[in-house]
Amino acid sequence: MTAPILNVSGLQVFYGDVAVVRGVDFHVPQGGVTVLLGANGAGKTTVLRAISGLARRYGAIYFDGRAIEHALPHSIARLGIAHVPDDRGTFLELDVDENLRLGAIARRDTAEVQADFDFAFELFPRLRERRSQQAGTLSGGEQQMLAIARALMLRPRLLLLDEPSFGLAPMIVEEIYEILQRIRVLREIGILLVEQNAEVALDIAEHVFLLETGRVVLAGPPHLMRDDPRVQEAYLGCK
Repeated sequence: MTAPILNVSGLQVFYGDVAVVRGVDFHVPQGGVTVLLGANGAGKTTVLRAISGLARRYGAIYFDGRAIEHALPHSIARLGIAHVPDDRGTFLELDVDENLRLGAIARRDTAEVQADFDFAFELFPRLRERRSQQAGTLSGGEQQMLAIARALMLRPRLLLLDEPSFGLAPMIVEEIYEILQRIRVLREIGILLVEQNAEVALDIAEHVFLLETGRVVLAGPPHLMRDDPRVQEAYLGCK
């Protein structure tokens, strides 16, 4: 088994005095894909925000063996954790090139930054065609591609993705997930994926954790999760 790049243990997250994540444990292998499944309000997005330092949290979060549960968001990003939020986080008034350059703003390795530009455009040829186009005029699928490409400009070792399929046509979802597989293999990036689209998530996953009301209620490899009646009925449309 590949060693985890991320280990989370006993994670609790509060909004005010309300605990919305309650004692969650999971891991992401180096170069592997872990999926958090669950309905709206289960706490999936909150888990990603906690890892990025954007929510008040308690428990243990280790990234590459280093405790980060008390680290600030900018420090966490510099360690190599890139977060693509559910609203994509693109700067709509800026063009594609400018968005990508913002993704690399903390880097000083100019030659490698240019290489990562080339890599992003190799992965997403549509972005190359639209590199001088304002991000707000891109289609939803293109904006999602831009959000992922901008995260890659950080040259991360762990990619946090929040509902990358939301609102997109099935053909675009398939394209994006194929690209995520390429990224994982070519760069050995760990991926922590939040999804409600269980079909596509289970196809890419190596480990799956099902959240309900802030707790992990089921965990296992994707083939076992597919066979579980709770997953079949609630997430795969089986009866």
